[in-house]
Amino acid sequence: MHDLAPQLYRQRLLVEGYYTGPMPRDRVSGLLLGAAAHLGLRVYAEPVVFSPASGMGRKENQGFDAFVPLIDSGISAYIWTEARFFSVLLYTCKGFESDAAIRFIQDHFAAEGEVVSHEF
Repeated sequence: MHDLAPQLYRQRLLVEGYYTGPMPRDRVSGLLLGAAAHLGLRVYAEPVVFSPASGMGRKENQGFDAFVPLIDSGISAYIWTEARFFSVLLYTCKGFESDAAIRFIQDHFAAEGEVVSHEF
C-alpha cells in the first residue's frame, strides 16, 4: 500500500478470530477500554457500543459495532454474535506493541482456533 502521507505517523492493526463464551455489551466495551489501558493509549470518552434492533438487518450479521476514541485516534470492534466472530481495528497516531495487542484481544475473547492479524 502506497503511503500517501509519510509525514503523518499511523499504526493500524486488524485482528480477527472466533470468540468463546457469552458476548454481553459490557464484554465489548471491556475489550476497548482494556486494550487501550494495556497498550498505554489514552481514551477521552466512554466506548460507544451499538447493537441494531432485531430485524434491522440480516440475522447472520447481527451483533455489535463499537468504538472508543483515543487521544491518539481510536479502536473499533465488530462482533457477529451468531457466527461468534470478532474483528478489531486499532488505528493510532502513537506506536504500540502489536504482539501485546494481539495477545490481549485473543485472551479477552478467549479466542478459539486461529487468530489472524494484519498490520498496515
